[in-house]
Amino acid sequence: MMNRKSWMTIMVIVAITALLAGGASALDMGAIKARMKDRLPEIKILKVKGIIGENNSGYLEYLGNEKPKEDMVRAENQDRKAVYEAIAQQQGTTVPVVGKHRAAQIEQKADPGEWLQDATGRWYKK
Repeated sequence: MMNRKSWMTIMVIVAITALLAGGASALDMGAIKARMKDRLPEIKILKVKGIIGENNSGYLEYLGNEKPKEDMVRAENQDRKAVYEAIAQQQGTTVPVVGKHRAAQIEQKADPGEWLQDATGRWYKK
């Protein structure tokens, strides 16, 4: 039998997949998906350089004072929030809960060398 965390993780994955496939009504998830896909190469570069990391709430965060591509990072986080809001509404939960579950998924898929924030707020390199 699955524990609650595993069940929620599966539900978040299913919801994200459904939303990004165009299942959302109020939001244009197709446009969000396209924007996020377009930004991904630049986000990867910033991650490899150690400029940004993935925080424990499912958002990108700068690791120091250097903030190149700030508009892009802000836009990515806004799109992530829109997706999390739609999932939270669909699942009857909150945006922070969805974000934390997404952060756990991101942590599992992160490449070696990427910066992640654990549940206590400590940053570490995978």
